[in-house]
Amino acid sequence: MRQLLSLFSLLVLGSSLPACSDDAAARKMKRPPAVAVDAALTRLRPHFNQQWAMHTLWEDGLAEVALYEAERTIYQKKRRFEYTLITVKEEFNQQFDVKTDDYQRPDLFPVMKVNQFCRIPTEQYPYHFLTSLFFRRDQPVALHKMTTSSQEWCGTTFKALTNEGTRYEQTYNSYWDGQGTGQRRLRHDVLFEDALPYTLRALNFEALPTFEAIICDLQQTSKVTAPVYYQARITVAEAQPNDTPEAAWQVQVQLDGQKENAYWFARKYPNVLLRQTTWDGRNLTLKAVRRYAYWTH
Repeated sequence: MRQLLSLFSLLVLGSSLPACSDDAAARKMKRPPAVAVDAALTRLRPHFNQQWAMHTLWEDGLAEVALYEAERTIYQKKRRFEYTLITVKEEFNQQFDVKTDDYQRPDLFPVMKVNQFCRIPTEQYPYHFLTSLFFRRDQPVALHKMTTSSQEWCGTTFKALTNEGTRYEQTYNSYWDGQGTGQRRLRHDVLFEDALPYTLRALNFEALPTFEAIICDLQQTSKVTAPVYYQARITVAEAQPNDTPEAAWQVQVQLDGQKENAYWFARKYPNVLLRQTTWDGRNLTLKAVRRYAYWTH
């Protein structure tokens, strides 16, 4: 009798498991909640066009692929190479927070993906960097997610940054002594230096705004040092005619008294980055740009 009761209990429990599993899946697939944006970033909204990425241009199913002649200092020497910057609209699902394969899910939300890739040759071996930034389509200022990695013959470093609502959570894995693997919290009231080539495209350029913002320093590196936050000053002006091959806006980002970055964006939409100079020598000059499905073979 005791064995029969035990068998009956197992059968009842087993029959209930799929329902529990389905309920859990349903909870995970709920519709995306409203985006929590830090108050400091909310105050920046008048300087940006929140609808910048809502243009029908991004509905054509293609990616904007921009190629740059680039420079970056590695081992105290200026290196020249090609830099690729990809911008494309994708549909994310909330459950996994990645591009979805199922477009019938109820938890989808649109994002703009920005991929930054380069291969930098040196005398001994090449450096590879790939950074992926994601912004909710109607939020060009607040970063939603970022991953960045470097690979060279000494090792691989990987960093992942997620928006947890009131903070950014960074998980990392580095080959450097004193770093290794770990996790840390980052401020939530910041712009990211890695994201400026995208974020600044959405400025209300014609208003020629000048404002201050906190900027977290570059994460596209092979090390996982503690983040540096700058109380930066951002200024928009009309670019000089000889600065770029077409009419442009110039955006100066004064990170501190000694460090200044400058970005030139085309005046016509979609305000492609034409040129970039930074305090540490990460310079870009647009070579070509076109729209196509780079993922097809």
